[in-house]
Amino acid sequence: MYFGVVLSPCHGVVEKVSIQSETRIYEWEPLFQIKTAEGNIQMIQTGLSGEVESLEVQEGDQVIPGMVLAFIKEDLFVTGSD
Repeated sequence: MYFGVVLSPCHGVVEKVSIQSETRIYEWEPLFQIKTAEGNIQMIQTGLSGEVESLEVQEGDQVIPGMVLAFIKEDLFVTGSD
């Protein structure tokens, strides 16, 4: 079983968590929104599909670059299109 990690790319505050533990996610689905110190909204997505194993942040949490936002139990089959 392979676990993927979703990391924060920036400093900011988690504005919105669009996923829940033990739910299925698909590639490039919006997962989190982070409001940066400059006031911009950074949409967090990933190239992984699978099941959300755990959420490591919640709305209102402060994040820094490289901080783990979620662990994803990856599907072993390839999804997507040509």
